[in-house]
Amino acid sequence: MKIVVPKERRAGESRVAATPETARKLIALGFDVTVESGAGAGANILDQDYAEAGATIADQIEGALGEADIVLKVLRPGASNGNGRGNGEGLDETTAMKKGALLIGMLSPLEDLPQVEAYAKKGIDAFSLEFLPRITRAQGMDVLSSQANLAGYKSVLDAAAEFGRAALGPPLGNPNV
Repeated sequence: MKIVVPKERRAGESRVAATPETARKLIALGFDVTVESGAGAGANILDQDYAEAGATIADQIEGALGEADIVLKVLRPGASNGNGRGNGEGLDETTAMKKGALLIGMLSPLEDLPQVEAYAKKGIDAFSLEFLPRITRAQGMDVLSSQANLAGYKSVLDAAAEFGRAALGPPLGNPNV
């Protein structure tokens, strides 16, 4: 069974759907993993890291998408669905996928109904991770809580960087400062 990890094409998206460690674990389970060249660049992950984990690196993702049984994305694939948003690179990832492929990611189906219709028309089984129940048994797949947690940490780091000086509390013994 072939898993493909394309790079994220939406402006400002630096995450990648699988790390080299994830690829290594999937390969150990018997999957063939193909990662698009440059998929990890925004997350500072090199193609070489994926290759060392055993993944195949694809320079042209269209062919790999056409052979994929499972496609892992962070955000929904870009498509020429008439809404004008596209994916910034002119690649219609949905059209490139084969009928019966399984698409897994944060697909925002309520924001883009033409895209959902494109999945159905193409025969793609889509699993939108943001709709997974936020319960203890599914905690390992809870993308909303994990991303909210990271956003909280990042907001503190960004605030500290903007503050421009050491952020210290009041001196001990003098709460009026």
